[in-house]
Amino acid sequence: MPDGAAHVTIRGLAKRFQDAVVYEGFDFDIPRGRFVSVFGPNGCGKSTLINMIAGLVPTDRGEILLGGKSVKDTNFGYVFQNYRDALFPWLRAFDNIEYPLKLRHIPQAQRRARVERLVARLGVTIDLRRYPYELSGGQQQLVSIMRALVVEPEVLFLDEPFSALDYEMTLFMRDQLQRLFLETATTMVLVSHDLEEAVYLADHVLLLSRRPARIADYVDVPQPRPRSAATLSDPEFVRVKGHCLEVFQRAVRGP
Repeated sequence: MPDGAAHVTIRGLAKRFQDAVVYEGFDFDIPRGRFVSVFGPNGCGKSTLINMIAGLVPTDRGEILLGGKSVKDTNFGYVFQNYRDALFPWLRAFDNIEYPLKLRHIPQAQRRARVERLVARLGVTIDLRRYPYELSGGQQQLVSIMRALVVEPEVLFLDEPFSALDYEMTLFMRDQLQRLFLETATTMVLVSHDLEEAVYLADHVLLLSRRPARIADYVDVPQPRPRSAATLSDPEFVRVKGHCLEVFQRAVRGP
């Protein structure tokens, strides 16, 4: 179990889809202000886990609390894998970012001021007067992340947010996300299918077994931030990644 104050508390979680038992009696804590990556075999329930925490998928049994509260009483953000479908094509980038504030009936002047503060804080240079189709894939995903952050979430969930990007843009977006984490100190939970990415971004890596998913290991990543390309060849990073790979291979093989 993680050390430190828990921000997300999961107890006795159970979930099945038809005859497939995905979780049964699953317990876990996510510490406040930390970056946790979730990694495991295909179909083990990585996305299902964060979707249940975020209230997007119902649980069968168990309790999930965020800061001691239910998800409906928690301010959280969610970044989806398919950024093209996540943005409204008829709204300019700026209006996409402020849209969650509009839903909360925040006055226009306050909405614009909050978006402008976020842009300034992050040093974003994208022309936010453009429509999504006028932006690159990485720029669109950055807009999606900013939209999730503008509500000043307690927890930010990211479900394979870079899987549709090319390698160059993925590297750029990893560094942007790391910068966002350092700037905001938001608790972040990332589902990734890329082990190097999962380790590079995280303070801790939650490694899951095949379903019904169990905790195969919970690994600390001690590399200091900000991390860079040099981190990837650092002996300690290589060791941690190698350990995660061994655990993953055992999880794939099963008992």
